[in-house]
Amino acid sequence: MIRLGQLPVILMVGEKEWKIRTDYRDILVIMQAFNDPELTVEEAYIVMCKILYEDWPDMPSELYEESAKKALWFLDCGQEDEEDIMPVKVMDWEQDEPILFPAINQVAGCEVRSVPHVHWWTFVGYFMEIREGIFSTVLGIRQKMAKGKHLEKWEREFRRNNKKICDLKKRYTKEEQEEIDYWNKLLG
Repeated sequence: MIRLGQLPVILMVGEKEWKIRTDYRDILVIMQAFNDPELTVEEAYIVMCKILYEDWPDMPSELYEESAKKALWFLDCGQEDEEDIMPVKVMDWEQDEPILFPAINQVAGCEVRSVPHVHWWTFVGYFMEIREGIFSTVLGIRQKMAKGKHLEKWEREFRRNNKKICDLKKRYTKEEQEEIDYWNKLLG
């Protein structure tokens, strides 16, 4: 059990404490795996565990399911999700990197990418405290659109002038992209 005010650096899986990688960069790589259309959900879980658990090769296979659940608990910053509803995606860690890090840096008071280690939960804390700025504007527009809400005139104009950062790009498998490229080439 984690004491109040302490950040987890181990997860109890089975009867053993397993040391985990806690730097936000490692977790963002895990997020990339979950967004990779080439990976199945099961493969993404394996990537998650291989990255998160420092001694993953030593973990008995009968602990894999429990290790994945504990890993998800860690990624969710210890929050127990009571509803198992997949929300509409309104951000993408990779696509939003250019507008996300300035917002996080403002909250953190430093360039977090230059700090050797920032615990994932600390990073998420910075993220949760992002206030006004480009990132929050873009996120607000995406959230309204996802809920089918009407955009204000200034929001429509902002989106029209900044479609590249406002609209999430759909990721395709290699085969899907080849098919799209084929048809685009045919149709000119």
